[in-house]
Amino acid sequence: MTRQLYKAIPAFCALFFSMLLSAQAEVDVPVATDLQADGNLAADRRLPILLAFSAINCGYCDLLEEEFLQPMLLGGEYEDRIIIRKIVLDDGSRLTGFNGQRRDAASLSDHYRVFVTPTLLFVDSSGSELTGRMLGINTPELFGSYLDDCIDTALMKVRGTDSAQWPSSCLAGTQH
Repeated sequence: MTRQLYKAIPAFCALFFSMLLSAQAEVDVPVATDLQADGNLAADRRLPILLAFSAINCGYCDLLEEEFLQPMLLGGEYEDRIIIRKIVLDDGSRLTGFNGQRRDAASLSDHYRVFVTPTLLFVDSSGSELTGRMLGINTPELFGSYLDDCIDTALMKVRGTDSAQWPSSCLAGTQH
C-alpha cells in the first residue's frame, strides 16, 4: 500500500503543476469597456490606471501580456497599486470614455496620440497622464523594472507623495 502511495505522488505533482500552469494561461487582462467606471473605482481606491494599448496581431503586445501583465494580475501584488485595462486598437470595439461618452478604441488612441503598440499609459481617475509612457518592448530584461518605476511614480502622484521620492526613470516626458 505504501509503495502505491509513493508511486502516486509524482503523478499527483505533475497533475497539480499542470493545473497551476493552465490557470496562469487563463488569466486575461481586462479589456476596457467603461473608463468612466474604472475612473470612479480608481478615485475611490486612490489608484492609478494602466492603459495597455495593443493590436490583434502584435507579437510584442502578446509578449507584454504573457510575461508582464498576466503575471501581475495572477500574483495579486499589484491589486493595491494599479488598475490594469487593455485597449485593442484594431478590433472595432467601442467603450465609454472617462467623460462618459461612447467612442471607439481608435479615437481614444488618437486622443492620447498613441501610434505604436504596445504603448502603456499611466493615468489618473479622469484620464490625465501621470508619468512618461512606455512604448514597445526593446529590452525585456529591464522592462519589469521600468514598469514598476512607472507604477510607483503614478501611485505616488495619485496619493500626493512628495516629488523628491518619485523614481526618476519614469517622469513625464520620458519614454522607454
